[in-house]
Amino acid sequence: MKIVKIIAIVLLAAFVSIQFIPTTRNQSEIVPKTDFMLVNDVPNDIKNKLQVSCYDCHSNNTQYPWYNKVQPVAWFLEDHIQEGKVELNFSDWDSLSNRRKLSKLRSIIKQIESDKMPLESYKLIHKDAEFSEEEKSIIIKWVTQLKDSLQN
Repeated sequence: MKIVKIIAIVLLAAFVSIQFIPTTRNQSEIVPKTDFMLVNDVPNDIKNKLQVSCYDCHSNNTQYPWYNKVQPVAWFLEDHIQEGKVELNFSDWDSLSNRRKLSKLRSIIKQIESDKMPLESYKLIHKDAEFSEEEKSIIIKWVTQLKDSLQN
């Protein structure tokens, strides 16, 4: 029984200690001129849905939940956000070449059609991030039109 108590104390001390290790927060007060929403004429309903469903992981400004201050959850979130921004960063949209934009737009369509985005783990906590079939249809139609306009 003594060994279990020692292990519990060590684990508790480790858990408390890691709370003091800071993470880099993905937050900015500035919306860059290269942001997807500023560059494109995005209808309000689509703009709102993209911000709720995509921007936390795919922009330079994450709206963090309360549990982001608890380690190791904060490390997981930061890693996930960095991976998301590598794939697509809406904040840097206009710095991409037209070829890359077309590729990203095709990928957005494919990800939404196949229900791969937003991620299931994200939707568990953010119920409003889930796309209804109607929202999927509207967004896919709009993104397709944007893609077609870039091709011309």
